[in-house]
Amino acid sequence: MTGMGIWGAVEAAHAWQVTPVAAMPFVLMLLGIAVLPLVAEHWWHSNRNKGIVSVLLGLPIVVYLLAHGEAGSHRLMHAVEEYAAFILLLLALYTISGGILLTGDLPAHPRTNVMFLGLGAVLANFVGTTGASMLLIRPLLRTNSERNRKAHVPLFFIFVVSNLGGLLTPLGDPPLFLGFLKGVSFFWTLSLWPQWLVANGIVLAVFYVWDSLAYRNETVRDRYKDERMVEPLKLHGAILNGVLLLGVLLVVIFQSPQVGEAFGKLVGGGNLMIPKPFGEVAMASLTLLSVLFTAKDVRQRNQFTWGPIVEVAVLFVGIFVTMVPALMLLEANRETLGVTQPWQYFWLTGSLSAFLDNAPTYVTFATLASGGEGFGQLAVTAPTILAAVSCGAVFMGAMTYIGNGPNLMVKAISDEMGYRMPSFFGYLLRSVLVLGPVMGLITVIFFRG
Repeated sequence: MTGMGIWGAVEAAHAWQVTPVAAMPFVLMLLGIAVLPLVAEHWWHSNRNKGIVSVLLGLPIVVYLLAHGEAGSHRLMHAVEEYAAFILLLLALYTISGGILLTGDLPAHPRTNVMFLGLGAVLANFVGTTGASMLLIRPLLRTNSERNRKAHVPLFFIFVVSNLGGLLTPLGDPPLFLGFLKGVSFFWTLSLWPQWLVANGIVLAVFYVWDSLAYRNETVRDRYKDERMVEPLKLHGAILNGVLLLGVLLVVIFQSPQVGEAFGKLVGGGNLMIPKPFGEVAMASLTLLSVLFTAKDVRQRNQFTWGPIVEVAVLFVGIFVTMVPALMLLEANRETLGVTQPWQYFWLTGSLSAFLDNAPTYVTFATLASGGEGFGQLAVTAPTILAAVSCGAVFMGAMTYIGNGPNLMVKAISDEMGYRMPSFFGYLLRSVLVLGPVMGLITVIFFRG
């Protein structure tokens, strides 16, 4: 951003008083994402219709901001810049991880399934929860295809790989990358490893007990068939796309001012931070290399399509634009809302993340906590608050199918492969029974005061 800079834009934005009516498009946008898949599933399935909703709700806010001169224009341009960085990262992770195919069919022992979920929990921090989910879900479902008592497997996969696992880096889950764009150090999220370990450790332990009991009740015939139908695991497209994923990781890391400065001192040069827009150009280039040089049959066998990332792109353009006045209202009225304790931030962020979308919810409550001073400053002055917001957004995105993007993708793939997936409320009941006590324990251990 040129001219006033980001924080100058924030100060100038207070030159006018934002009315609550200006936040209504943001509220309607989130409600649409939550409700329309339930009441108008066929209509909402079209990305064109999602785009129509984004434009209809976003366009009035564009006009509203531009009508307030330079201050509003700077706010709008900052939102556009953040959206571009956000969507290019997701596009890169989605495209590159979609060029890696894992084939094979292992014996469906409980320890094998736990290893799949544990690997996914770690991998999610490097390729995102979406990338890890798309890479591992089909091999896991194939591995368990000979079993009869297997409906719980994709549910726990959503809990762990599609959500809980992605807490440790900004690459892991979209909310954390938005935090990175707003000033949180790339490596700050590593400090959340105790919460990550407790949540994933307990859920994996519950899964192991559940899966062991289910496996014992399989018939001898099904167990025998499972042991006979074995195919070793094999990776396709991993060399090229593994290098490209490493490139994405390095680009994100070196977009951090702290990392650029530290490495600059190490090599005796200046600040090696990658400036805008070179980071975005690098992301786009890595994505293009994956598209051009990954074998077509790898993506075909992976059943790779552009639909999911297009869906994210058209929805989030509306979210980023409509969110601007809503965040300004929070900045102006934070003192009157009475939300001050870590447990309040954890549960408010988590509850809304479950039923709306965890990325804008994270930004909403982090903005409430910081008062618009920047999330990086919040990481220094109130790290427990930022940890509560981060954990609430990432962990409780697992509570419903609509809490995080990969959830519905995993459900669709599981349905396609013959697994009996529960309804929206059936899934909610199971998530409350499994994850509810875990979230309570997380509150007591980390966010009580």
